[in-house]
Amino acid sequence: MSDPGRLSFHVPAPAVRPGGTPDFSEVKIAPAGEVRRPDVDVAAEDIRDLAYSIIRVLNREGEAVGPWANQLSAEALLEGLRHMMTLRAFDARMLMAQRQGKTSFYMQHMGEEAVSCAFQRALSPGDMNFPTHRQAGLLIAGGYPMLKMMSQIYSNELDPLKGRQLPIMYSSREHGFFSISGNLGTQFVQAVGWAMASAIKRDTKIAAGWIGDGSTAESDFHAALVFASTYKAPVVLNIVNNQWAISTFQGIARGGSGTFAARGLGFGMPALRVDGNDYLAVHAVAKWAVERARRNLGPTLIEYVTYRVGAHSTSDDPTAYRPKMESDSWPLGDPVLRLKQHLIRLGAWSEERHKQAEAEILASVIETQKEAEAHGTLHSGPHPSARDMFEGVYEAMPPHLRRQRQQAGV
Repeated sequence: MSDPGRLSFHVPAPAVRPGGTPDFSEVKIAPAGEVRRPDVDVAAEDIRDLAYSIIRVLNREGEAVGPWANQLSAEALLEGLRHMMTLRAFDARMLMAQRQGKTSFYMQHMGEEAVSCAFQRALSPGDMNFPTHRQAGLLIAGGYPMLKMMSQIYSNELDPLKGRQLPIMYSSREHGFFSISGNLGTQFVQAVGWAMASAIKRDTKIAAGWIGDGSTAESDFHAALVFASTYKAPVVLNIVNNQWAISTFQGIARGGSGTFAARGLGFGMPALRVDGNDYLAVHAVAKWAVERARRNLGPTLIEYVTYRVGAHSTSDDPTAYRPKMESDSWPLGDPVLRLKQHLIRLGAWSEERHKQAEAEILASVIETQKEAEAHGTLHSGPHPSARDMFEGVYEAMPPHLRRQRQQAGV
């Protein structure tokens, strides 16, 4: 018998390091319109191939093609374009505000705007999202006031959360946006539990859980899939694969599964991958999965293939772990520019109108920012009262909290 030799420890490595040439050869992209659209009530085992392909609607010429196309009017698409443009302008102003010391922390959505903005338009009032820190598009597309978002970021006197949360960790029950958790992965099991409760109550509302590619390595991700598949919870489970965690490429969390969507196959769950930079494709797949949940057909796992253009957060320097210009080589393009091109091709938009809309949106965001800053920022102006930290913890304040409030003198 031959000596097998010593064991070796395997650590996955990205295709390229800082200073190298960007390489996305592992991202296998199907031509737009090529991936089939199954019936909503299809059995999970009959669509295993959709966990390995990428559903796309917009081709390189800006045409909407294939079986997932033509589900939105030009008016609805124009509204979606404005949502994405608003989120991008909001990002730019809040990033600048953080650099100016007006808030402590911020996270951009650059390159990922289509994922949350398009998904929101597939939901109904009363449905509940359990988001991560990069789904502010759910709020913007859902009509949540930007003044409240900025006030929460600044922790000023208008902050609806009274300074209890970190910046960008929004919460709005009325807008179907569950409180963001700083503990990665927790929202996935919470989404499944909420959906199970809705089914138990014989309600009509569904849930949507959100997680990043890196956080799929958390045990909460797998626990959520167990309960969702076992009890056929009316939930859509979304994985935003933007290629990078804060300093780790997505292959570390993906392991040997090939794709993140493929993780759902082992749980007998329908699993699809979609071009996360294609507004039309994201909306079409979201509508398909939402209808499954609404018809009591159980959960769906969706992987959005996209790219994080900016840093993970304002405390991150991505040039330390990926090529500086890697985003320029991303093969799925810019979601805003792709939808703009499609609308121009339809004759519903133009370069001139786009420039005008950019200026109008930016002016509106700046006006709202000035109003928010008039009510305080992190280091200036009025803040929530220290008394607020004692409120809302219990339905009826217990004696020990009353004593602590008295001792604090608030």
